[in-house]
Amino acid sequence: MRAVTYVKNDTVEIQDKPVPEIEPDEVLLKVGGAGLCHSDITIIGMGDDNPLIGSTLGHEVAGTIERVGDDVTGWEPGEGAIVALILCCGRCRECLAGRDNQCEVFYPRDALAPLSPGIGSPGGMADYIAVQAHHLLPLGGLDPVAAAPLADAALTPMHAINTVRDRMTGDATVVTIGLGGLGHLALQILAVTTGARIIALDTDAEKLAFAEAHGADLALPSDANAAARIMEETGGVGADVVLDFVGVQPTVDLALAVVRGGGAIRFVGLGGGHFDYAASASELPWGVNIERAYGGTRSELLEVLGLARAGKIAVEVVRYPLDDAVQAFDDLHHGRVQGRAVLVP
Repeated sequence: MRAVTYVKNDTVEIQDKPVPEIEPDEVLLKVGGAGLCHSDITIIGMGDDNPLIGSTLGHEVAGTIERVGDDVTGWEPGEGAIVALILCCGRCRECLAGRDNQCEVFYPRDALAPLSPGIGSPGGMADYIAVQAHHLLPLGGLDPVAAAPLADAALTPMHAINTVRDRMTGDATVVTIGLGGLGHLALQILAVTTGARIIALDTDAEKLAFAEAHGADLALPSDANAAARIMEETGGVGADVVLDFVGVQPTVDLALAVVRGGGAIRFVGLGGGHFDYAASASELPWGVNIERAYGGTRSELLEVLGLARAGKIAVEVVRYPLDDAVQAFDDLHHGRVQGRAVLVP
């Protein structure tokens, strides 16, 4: 089968690999769509000594069940399914408490990231992927190509938003920075599940127009004037919640500059920005809660799928044949993709 393989620093190619053999508790999924994420760009840029070199990429995966293992129940060939972003044991304390994105077995404290398809485990940018049955959720009639990015591009913002739901009151202001793959879905989730005022920011005029058409109360260029404008719009108080889906230094600085006392920041983007914090004295207002948000749980993926089936959220998809994977990576890296690139075998 064809498989998009990370071969050296900043380089992927399509290689021929065997169709996976499945274990008794696994299914063989014929891939219908595999989303391409900025984290894939980050992964392949981590140097020639990266332990993931040689692996098949792709952590946003949906398709149709081709074959089921001998011990699998509840799934039949021909059914549509989406693969959970974060793999888990289902038995440890965190999994049993519903925090399966913090699985103690698959995600030890010193791990680079939680184990996911394409990140430590064979991914879905291929014709087929073998998956443990308990990592699948039913598509419920959704198109696998349009649904595949929901596994991360919608799940991750859903999780970040769920951690600050108590602050999303009708009189609250939420600032969302970056309207790319994750950000354009965060905007839609905020619009349909909260009553907060939404201020959306990006450097791209086309993405700002998308925001205005999809629920943003105010769409602003993410530039040197953005912080002053947000403070003006909030009467000098600041935003209750800031969601940064970029994570470069200017957006980190912006988040810190506009959060109100007692507010919350969720850093989701992996752009390499940082900030200094001193316990005794800090430029942060008192009471600010900051979290390094990552992924989400299977129950949150069910929430996302429900919103998609109801037509309340939708991924802006740019389709690429699997054979054009190298071009898709290049287009994403150079900012030529609006929404989410999806590889279609």
